[in-house]
Amino acid sequence: MLESLETPEEVDALAALEAHIVAGRYSPGDRLPPERELTSSLGITRSKLRRALDELEREGKIWRHVGKGTFLAMDGVDGLAKLCNRVSPAQMMRARLALEPALAREASINSSMSALSEIQMYKRRAEQAGSWEEYEACDDLFHRSVAEATGNDLLLSLFDRLNQVRRAIAWSAVVRSTREPPADHASFSEHDRIVAAIVARTPDSAFLAMRDHLSSVSNRLFGEA
Repeated sequence: MLESLETPEEVDALAALEAHIVAGRYSPGDRLPPERELTSSLGITRSKLRRALDELEREGKIWRHVGKGTFLAMDGVDGLAKLCNRVSPAQMMRARLALEPALAREASINSSMSALSEIQMYKRRAEQAGSWEEYEACDDLFHRSVAEATGNDLLLSLFDRLNQVRRAIAWSAVVRSTREPPADHASFSEHDRIVAAIVARTPDSAFLAMRDHLSSVSNRLFGEA
């Protein structure tokens, strides 16, 4: 089960918190503002802020000390910002092509029934999205659910690190011509093939389906396969 970030709103809250930390030029070891100040600055509820903080703590980017506050870890979001400044959208997509097909293959071998249900749920949510922003949040959760279905915490950690870079740099380069994904959006059928291969427990097919999907995405967004 995904421990947090189960809705597009929670994904947005995490992105807003990370952006706030980067914009504030916090350094490793710095203390973040109190929760009350962060909720006001970010315009989110305290529950969504806490979900976002829980996720950053789970990823090792912050640490909390009862009675003292929340602090950036030594390689916290500041390190992520520096990495993002060195990576282009095309490089980010090539990194995804190196990692995510292997994750799909591992998911087809190791996924539990509950993990399969999560993958299918986020696929449906992406198809039902009423805006590109909502679609991208659901697509994010779909790909993360595939990574989580591997049952391998190290692989999931690698995916999370790559996905943080994707969130930070990818979509600023994308221009959308419609308000929401069209009914025949190519990613829908590509997701179908990924899910079918994982459910069927066919590792090679899962690998190829994810590779073909990411190549298609790269070509559509950046003109690169």
